[in-house]
Amino acid sequence: MKLAVNKRRSLWWSISSALLIIGIISMVISTFNPQIKAPLRLGLDFIGGTRLQLERDCTQPGNCDKPIDINAVRDIAQARGLGDASIQLITDEQTKQENGILIRSKDLSPEQRIQLENALAEKIGAFDPEKKSIDTVGPTLGRELFTSGLTALFLSLFGILVYLRFRFQWDYAVFAIVALFHDVLITIGVFSILGFFGVEVDSLFVVALLTIIGFSVNDTVVIYDRIRETAKIEKGRPITEIVDDAVDQTLARSINTTFTTMLTLFAIFLFGGETLKIFSLSLIVGFTMGAYSSIFIASTLLAWWRQRSEKSAPPPNTESVAT
Repeated sequence: MKLAVNKRRSLWWSISSALLIIGIISMVISTFNPQIKAPLRLGLDFIGGTRLQLERDCTQPGNCDKPIDINAVRDIAQARGLGDASIQLITDEQTKQENGILIRSKDLSPEQRIQLENALAEKIGAFDPEKKSIDTVGPTLGRELFTSGLTALFLSLFGILVYLRFRFQWDYAVFAIVALFHDVLITIGVFSILGFFGVEVDSLFVVALLTIIGFSVNDTVVIYDRIRETAKIEKGRPITEIVDDAVDQTLARSINTTFTTMLTLFAIFLFGGETLKIFSLSLIVGFTMGAYSSIFIASTLLAWWRQRSEKSAPPPNTESVAT
């Protein structure tokens, strides 16, 4: 299969630019959204506080006849000093109706939680005690997790840059890192958009980003290895042809590796439970973009840079020596 990636590199760069711009716009809007106040809708792991999930008991006659009025829930929360709490309606897995509420607020004491539950039960109906879920994380621990996650992310990028610098030349290393930033930013942009629909990111999301970086750089190194080997053997051949051939020779491997990995990730997403849904979805997005960037971004950027360097290089000295 002849892909000839350099002939359409403007198209690949345009697609990536559009995805990045959409993601950045979403992150800016999310930051100024009073319900989110960050580029991503951060979960309890990072910001600390209490997450209270309650579902009405539909086995009681008439308890679930009326839909939940989310404005009434907000009024009850505001009356107890929780005006800045995030409140969402959740769907019952059995009835497929919005019979539950999810409240994320500042840290609440047991007495405050009980008072809030009783007030909500009086207004919207009795809750099923077996479906109640309460999580609490201190703000100090949340900040530590957030800081540790960012530190791990940047240290991994720095380590990869150092490794690639010693294994390849500087331009290889730089464009591999550019491709990694491309994958991470697009993945973050996708989840920034999903944040408007209530999707939160937790500490597993940072683990997913680190996994995406490892997967993406491995795919890029395979292509770069082939480019370097071919360039040594066929000196003088145009770099665009060398890159196109290297991509064509490794294309089947990249597709097969990504496809088989996706089968596992989709299985986890569909059958792994709620805890692993966000983790597996972030890997699906990131691995897809990792394969894309290795084939269409890292390789074409390297070819473009080498072409530009060759054109700007001074011509060799051809003066003949008089005999």
